[in-house]
Amino acid sequence: MQKNFNPYYAVIFTSTQKDNIVGYEDMASKMEELAKLQDGYLGMDSVRNSVGITVSYWKSLGAIKKWKQHSEHLQAQHLGRTKWYNWYNVRICKVESEYDFKL
Repeated sequence: MQKNFNPYYAVIFTSTQKDNIVGYEDMASKMEELAKLQDGYLGMDSVRNSVGITVSYWKSLGAIKKWKQHSEHLQAQHLGRTKWYNWYNVRICKVESEYDFKL
């Protein structure tokens, strides 16, 4: 059990991509670097196969809302809908506890 755990939020972005995703990798890298500069950003985990899952971690719902409305992020969202994704889903969850295992 962890002591003094401060709850935080996870934004879970799950997606499938179109066949032609020119420019996607550059934009994804740019968004990751930009997210790191945002107040309230805590980190990110990402994996992609036939389905991609990216989980970003935030201190508050307000920080998530500001990130969603960031002008460069809005542009990336638009390109995602029009050029890169067949489907995506966004879930926002409150993390109240965590644990891990490491060899």
